[in-house]
Amino acid sequence: MEELELSRFEITGLLGTGADYEVRSAVDRETGQQVVLKRPVPQAISRQMHGPIEDRTDRTLAFYRTVGVDVPHLSPIVGYSERRNHDDFYGDETQHEYRVLAVARAAGIPLAGDVRARILRVPIGLGQNLFGLFPLGYSDAEPAFPIQQQLLSVQERLYEAGYILLDLGPQNIFYQPSSNTITIIDSGDLVVVGEPSLTRSRQPRDIHDFFLEMIKYYTTSELPPENPDGYRDTHGTRPTITLEQEMDEIGMGYSRNPSPASDAALTMINRVRDRSYEDFAAFRDDLTGFLEEVRIRNRSLPDLEQVHQAWRDALQLLNADYWRRFVFEPEAELAVFDDFS
Repeated sequence: MEELELSRFEITGLLGTGADYEVRSAVDRETGQQVVLKRPVPQAISRQMHGPIEDRTDRTLAFYRTVGVDVPHLSPIVGYSERRNHDDFYGDETQHEYRVLAVARAAGIPLAGDVRARILRVPIGLGQNLFGLFPLGYSDAEPAFPIQQQLLSVQERLYEAGYILLDLGPQNIFYQPSSNTITIIDSGDLVVVGEPSLTRSRQPRDIHDFFLEMIKYYTTSELPPENPDGYRDTHGTRPTITLEQEMDEIGMGYSRNPSPASDAALTMINRVRDRSYEDFAAFRDDLTGFLEEVRIRNRSLPDLEQVHQAWRDALQLLNADYWRRFVFEPEAELAVFDDFS
C-alpha cells in the first residue's frame, strides 16, 4: 500500500454511489490489475461537506497499516492518492481537495445491487436471497450457510485485534459462487473495542451491534420463495433505528410461526436485545444451531420441488447484462450448480 499517481489508472466505468463514496472501476496501466477507485461523493466535495468522509478514509488507511492487510476476506487496498484537487482526472469541477483510494476489485457480485437499478427493474436482491438467506443449491456435504460463517470468522479475527467492523450489509459484501467465498469491500465503519460513545444518549457500540447486523441481513423467518419473483428484493435493508426495536420486530416474525428454527432464533434474538453475549463463541453456537434447524426445515418442505425450481429460475436471472459489469462471468460461475436438482 503506497501513495500513487491517479494518472496510472484508466477509468472503465461507474459502479455505484453510496452514502459516502463514489466508486468507479479502473485498470492499473502499469500492472494490468483491475481496481476500484473510491472518492467522497462529488456533491459532498463541491459543498465542502466531505470532511467526515476524509476522516473515515484516514481511519481506514491507518487500520490497514496495522491490521487489515492480514485479515482474510477484506479487499486489499492497492494504494491511495495525495490529498489534492483531482478534477482533471475525473473530468468534473468539485474545486476542492480530497483523497482517492485504489482498492483491488472483488470477484463475484454484490449481495445487493445498486438501489438505483430498481428503476430498470433489476432484481438487486438476488445475491442476498440466493446465496445468503436461501442457499438451496448447495449439497449437504458443504458447510451450511458459508456467508454467515465467513463473516463471523472475519469479525472474530478483528475483535482479537481490538476492532469491530460494522456496516456489513449486503451492498458491502461480494460473493463468488465458483469459490464459495465472500469479499468485504468496505471497512470504513470501524469501532475500537471499548471506545466510549460520542454522545451521552447513545450506548457505546459493541459486539451486539454486529450480531444485530447478522440477524437483520442474513437470517429470515420467511420460508424459501415458491416463485423466482420472491428472490428479487433485498431483505432487512431499511435504516436501523435502535437495536431493541429491530430485535423486537424481527422476533415478532418468528413468533408468528412456531418451529424448532423459530425457537432457536428467538433465543438468539433475546440475548442480542439484552446485550447478554459475553463473547463470539456463544453467538456463533446459537447462530449455527439456528441455521442448521433452517436447513433441516427446508429439506422437508412439502412443496420442495416447486421451491427448488423457483431457486433455479431465479439463479438464471444472474445472466442479465447488469451482473456482467462486475468481475463475474455467469456461464462459468453458475456452472457449479449444474447438478442441483
